[in-house]
Amino acid sequence: MNNKKLTQMPPSSFNITARILHWLMAAMILTMLFVGVGMMTSLTLRPWLLDLHIPLGVAVLLLVIVRLINRLTRPVPKLPGEMPGWQKYMATILHWVFYALMFALPLSGWTQLSAGGFPVRLYPGFHLPAILEQNPTSYALLHDSHRIMAWAFFFMIVGHLSAALIHGFIYRDNILQSMIGQKKLTDKSEEICSDQ
Repeated sequence: MNNKKLTQMPPSSFNITARILHWLMAAMILTMLFVGVGMMTSLTLRPWLLDLHIPLGVAVLLLVIVRLINRLTRPVPKLPGEMPGWQKYMATILHWVFYALMFALPLSGWTQLSAGGFPVRLYPGFHLPAILEQNPTSYALLHDSHRIMAWAFFFMIVGHLSAALIHGFIYRDNILQSMIGQKKLTDKSEEICSDQ
């Protein structure tokens, strides 16, 4: 009976694939955001930055598919029992908003370039096909939406990082540890059970 309960318990940390993808994609996405800002502020560096921005965006799109499959097929740690219900609800909603933006940003960039009639070049001699017909109005709308989503994503990342640090170093409730792969801290609920 005890063995059955142990096998059904959620893991204390995310699996190694999830952790590698999380940190790899975090680095890639932050690079993408800063490259995007650089493209808007420097005409001299823009062609070089664009050549970096496009392949990184396609890589993020491919990796988020792998990450989503891993997320849906592998067990994940539970949020701490002492965490208020509204915080759990918001954490869940924001988690899926992150996934939505990781899909939407690369796709909106791809469609934006297609609508503008620009080549979507992964590397010299290899271009992705256009996924939208050339249209100046669509290009303008997609350009604005891509920029707005990128800024929204940036502020969400700042909030996400702040919350992770608070949970890791102030609340010490295993949320940060679960993505680092660190040994689980003593759970308050486990302490209560052991005292009884």
